[in-house]
Amino acid sequence: MAMEIRVLAKHGMGVREIAREVGMSRNTVRRYLRDAAAVRYKERPRRPSKLDPYEGYIAARLAAAAPETIQANVLLEEIRTRGYAGGYTMVKAHVAALRAQAVPEPVVRFETAPGQQMQVDWAVIRRSGSRVGSRLSVFVATLGWSRAAYVEFVTDERVETLIACHERAFLAFGGVPREVLYDNVRTVVTQRDAYGQGKHRFHGGFADFAGHSGFRPRLCRPYRAQTKGKVERFIRYLRGSFYVPFASRMVQDGLVVDAPAANAAVRRWMREVANARVHATTGAVPAERLEDERAALQPVPAPWGGTILRDGPPASVFRITALPLPIVGFQHPLSVYEALTPFMNGEVRP
Repeated sequence: MAMEIRVLAKHGMGVREIAREVGMSRNTVRRYLRDAAAVRYKERPRRPSKLDPYEGYIAARLAAAAPETIQANVLLEEIRTRGYAGGYTMVKAHVAALRAQAVPEPVVRFETAPGQQMQVDWAVIRRSGSRVGSRLSVFVATLGWSRAAYVEFVTDERVETLIACHERAFLAFGGVPREVLYDNVRTVVTQRDAYGQGKHRFHGGFADFAGHSGFRPRLCRPYRAQTKGKVERFIRYLRGSFYVPFASRMVQDGLVVDAPAANAAVRRWMREVANARVHATTGAVPAERLEDERAALQPVPAPWGGTILRDGPPASVFRITALPLPIVGFQHPLSVYEALTPFMNGEVRP
């Protein structure tokens, strides 16, 4: 009512007209106009709840479990053993309110010195236009300081493939970093914390390759995906900026997306787009920063000639010799690959 009186007054109505309009005395209208806050609605006092004595216990349990969470039905059983006589709905609403109030941890960018770290991850691409096999794997490596990246499409994620991709990435970067960061990839680590906290059992063949190359394999902390955020952000960029335009054009042309075709196109895209752009975080061009970082990298060693023992009836021995990517044996003519990439760089396609 007070608001209505003030609105009517702002529209030019006098006290007598307002009093007649709202059905109040002129003195009451004057009082409302003098004191806009003459009428205040008092908040109703909160009624005691059966859950009140257990709210502290619930808050402490949720804090102890962070960043994980405890389901409301589990907390219900716990407080019932402590005397809670209320229902589940009240507990569920209280837990939901506490989760809504929780402030997410700030994302901290972990920057490393030149030559210190490379981040590696696999991504899976669902292929279009192929009836035999529905996926390609993508090996992605990103140097932490320069943000220079290396990408290679492959058809499997075996340890020998992983090692060969590493060797080609080192050749592309012109050196080897002092450490490489991974998820819990089974071709890298066979048992986490096997010998104590932070002491992992690494895959024998891969550990031998790491020692030969001179880098230390490191694992991300569990449930801390942002630790490896540089390479994961690049994978999202790769999908949207390269793969989706490339694959859609291949399908339109009636061609199958295969590893040779993807690698032929992505090498040019990496050279002319990804590593040539101004990086949003560093504000610099990755290819230019790589020139500076290269001086801090370790020399590229000779190809690793170790062996991989694979379980089976009987056990098999695989000898790895990483070679540069072949440029022959593509399923399509070479002219196809040359014609696929210009449209991604803003060129007019013939």
